[in-house]
Amino acid sequence: MRVNCQVLCVIAALTCAIAPQPPTSDFSLEQNVAIPMRDGVLLRADVLRPKGEGPFSVLVYRTPYGKHFAQKEYTIFHRAVQRGYAVVIEDVRGRYASGGEFRPYENEGHDGYDTIEWAAKQRWSNGDVGTFGLSYPGAVQWLAAVESPPHLKAMVPAMTFSTPQNFFYASGTWDMSWIEWIWDNIAPDVRARKNLPGAKTAEEAIAAWKETAPRMLNTLPLKGLEDLRGVAPYYYDWLSHPAEDPWWDWAELRNKYRRVHAAVLNFSGWYDDNYGPEGATTNFNGLLESRANDSEKRTHLLLGPWVHGVDATAKTTSGEREFGPAAAIDYDEVVLRWMDRYLRGVANGIDKEKPVRYFVMGDNTWRDADSWPPPATPVEYYLNAPPAGSNRGTISREKPAHRQVAAFVSDPGNPVLNVYDSSGAHDYRKLAERGDVLLFDSAPMERDLEVTGPIAVKIFVSCDCRDFDLWVRLLDLAPDGTAFNLMSPGLDVQRASYREMKKGRQLLRPGKIYELGPASLLTSNIFQKGHRIRVQISGSFFPNFSRNLQSGELENESARLQKARISIYGDRRHPSRIVLPSIQRGARQGDVLGD
Repeated sequence: MRVNCQVLCVIAALTCAIAPQPPTSDFSLEQNVAIPMRDGVLLRADVLRPKGEGPFSVLVYRTPYGKHFAQKEYTIFHRAVQRGYAVVIEDVRGRYASGGEFRPYENEGHDGYDTIEWAAKQRWSNGDVGTFGLSYPGAVQWLAAVESPPHLKAMVPAMTFSTPQNFFYASGTWDMSWIEWIWDNIAPDVRARKNLPGAKTAEEAIAAWKETAPRMLNTLPLKGLEDLRGVAPYYYDWLSHPAEDPWWDWAELRNKYRRVHAAVLNFSGWYDDNYGPEGATTNFNGLLESRANDSEKRTHLLLGPWVHGVDATAKTTSGEREFGPAAAIDYDEVVLRWMDRYLRGVANGIDKEKPVRYFVMGDNTWRDADSWPPPATPVEYYLNAPPAGSNRGTISREKPAHRQVAAFVSDPGNPVLNVYDSSGAHDYRKLAERGDVLLFDSAPMERDLEVTGPIAVKIFVSCDCRDFDLWVRLLDLAPDGTAFNLMSPGLDVQRASYREMKKGRQLLRPGKIYELGPASLLTSNIFQKGHRIRVQISGSFFPNFSRNLQSGELENESARLQKARISIYGDRRHPSRIVLPSIQRGARQGDVLGD
């Protein structure tokens, strides 16, 4: 979930190890410097500079979580100054020291442009500006870059999105983690600024969340939640606009890559929030396409095994899964090395390296590639229905010869629950005990199988309802029964009524068979010898994402729940299957796949 894995800068000084601060005699610090926006609003920034007159290349970091908290938590600012950069750390509009009204993401394009151009014109600046940051500080970079600020030369937007359709929503389902994100990160400062009742500090908000979370997350309709109305009116505006609404174009990046002229390092993790790995790969390939005629593409892609957050990149575990010492990186050095090359022209070899670097889980090694995804062989695994009275089927390389039907009843009043409140790999074997979860397991792998890249899912399905959500999760099933997920929830869901997003919402005809499947599954994982591939199918995964009411009405507006019988088909005409991008390394195709 977005909040539980995100670096909560609001509470950094309370819960995180504080970054050691160098003596101020080593650098120049100006606090709360006014930066005028085009509409007259003043944003405030702290400016750190090396001793001396300069001029310096400038790095801009923009955050809604408090520039003062960021400086206490992160080491990169002072490392950048020691490297010879000036650094501008700015509170975004309506947050902490900055003026104006905070509406998440909506003003960051113009405000980011104005801040970048302001930085380029200062007497201590040489006019070359770079941006960096992760999550919201990553998103603001893209939103500014598509405005084409002329002095933006390099950027490292980490763990952020490509489209609101996989950020606010996921294939038409609403991302429920926005509620806690606002409650923990945004609401306390808003209440303090406006003298509103309720929690005004991080400690108070966290304590209150423990008490109020069950009620808030279970509130239907979604618009009926009153707790955020005074502090976050934009939340209700978001709910008023469905995923396909052109209103969201202000947050859409996929149609704007030609406007971006900076060198871009796209950066995410396999267990980043659902939008992260999809955002990084989509943005990388979108930039490549827009720069097809350029001699140097000036864009790279870095994908690690991490959850969301700067601190996660220095760890060797994600959730319950250990990836060894190779998994940890020096985030600061990754960012600054990119800036050295594309802001300062340092010949450090980045432009000679392969543009794609990704971590293979299970093998726990890094691989380099010329493109994303790397070349792979598509391998089809077909779903075979479980025997009567069981929810455990199989997957195999053989297409079913005769009709098979596997069915379950999905009840939005008793949704499939994610019992883990943190991101990363977790053991989901207990979900096998639920009758509304179908499992399809392969035979044990005869040899290691590497699966790297996007995963195609083609499920033939019908329902006795007008709408439902199809969750198709891919897990690595170990011989001891441990069943680890290979990505964060949200990449693996498809709302049936949004099976063709461009056409908008299309309700189902009860009983009709449709071909559905999540379109965003991607990972890099070795299914080791003796392990099995598990496909897990359900109609919900709560509270990560909203519940489909299955009545044909939207959860934004209605609370009318309806149980539904969902049927999965497998035969020659309806071969439900999952297509894995297999990378062979010294073995014949038939030797590695369990059957």
